[in-house]
Amino acid sequence: MGVSNFEQRDLENILTTATVTPHVNQLLVHAGNTPSELLAYCETKDILVEAYSPIAHGAILDNPDIKTMAAKYGVSVPQPCIRYTLQLGTVSLPKTASPAHMCANAEVGFTISSADMDALRNPQAQDYGEHSVFPVYSGK
Repeated sequence: MGVSNFEQRDLENILTTATVTPHVNQLLVHAGNTPSELLAYCETKDILVEAYSPIAHGAILDNPDIKTMAAKYGVSVPQPCIRYTLQLGTVSLPKTASPAHMCANAEVGFTISSADMDALRNPQAQDYGEHSVFPVYSGK
């Protein structure tokens, strides 16, 4: 997914007019919704990206390709989604109220291969029903 001109233009406007440079930009980033150009732009400006909803509000948990990848790495389904955002250089912000899920979400000490990172950038199309459109799962 490419950066929209609006998002980059907003950042450029802030950077040229603000007296304090922003240090963090919170963006929706997850497998299938990776604004690569905006992530790169933020990096060039030393703006840390916080990736909210790395598991697509839970909608991506039923994706068979993600399930297969999780099995390949011997981890739970959310873990490769969280690790994906970390390997992109973002701070991952998964949401859960479950202490057990919080602990599992933190166990991401594995590395996803380059080929699998590419697969996560563009997962196979799947109908997520009500979760198929922004802000949850773009499907693009």
